[in-house]
Amino acid sequence: MRKYFAEFIGTATLVAVVVGSGTMATTMSSDAGVQLLINTLSTIFALGILIYLFAAISGSHFNPAVSIIDFLQKRLSTTDLLYYLLSQFAGGIVGAMVANLMFKNPAYFPSHHIRTGANLWLSEVIATAGLLFTIALLRGQNKGALAPVVIAAWIGSAYFFTSSTSFANPAVTLARAFTDTFSGIALSSVAMFILCQLIGALLGALLGNYFNASRVESSNG
Repeated sequence: MRKYFAEFIGTATLVAVVVGSGTMATTMSSDAGVQLLINTLSTIFALGILIYLFAAISGSHFNPAVSIIDFLQKRLSTTDLLYYLLSQFAGGIVGAMVANLMFKNPAYFPSHHIRTGANLWLSEVIATAGLLFTIALLRGQNKGALAPVVIAAWIGSAYFFTSSTSFANPAVTLARAFTDTFSGIALSSVAMFILCQLIGALLGALLGNYFNASRVESSNG
């Protein structure tokens, strides 16, 4: 059960950081750019730490898209996938509620922040594809030790170059529907975000596998 609990704690902490830092940012500045910078930096640092700490226990997924791809590539059993998904979604919701309480909001504080449009959906495809592509190449090149830095760097960069600010995680997306703060997303907007994230995850994994195969062929040749 330790690996499932790690996924629960890791995802809960990640969401608490995303929501909490976003809420704090709005109390510190009225400038949207400064708010996003605060939110981004806090997320980068926390994500890097969480990946580093839990990598040897659960693989530091904290993301259903990552777990689903691992399952499709036969690195995760059906049982593990189900428990990982349950742990991640439950952890995300708990993390959002804890962050709400830390800032004197109700634990259940549903978001009214509508996020919809082709530009946002495309952003989620690209952000998630980049994430899974990065993971695939790190694995294929035996550079897993760099994952805390490289993955956190990708997410941090995607906060700024995507119009959606890079949710790139179905569990985090659903959890953010539970907070009507800077980081929130209305429940009605969640389904399309998750669909686009899953499409992006598949594309990123396929592209990563292509380059990994090319690398193996080159070394054999």
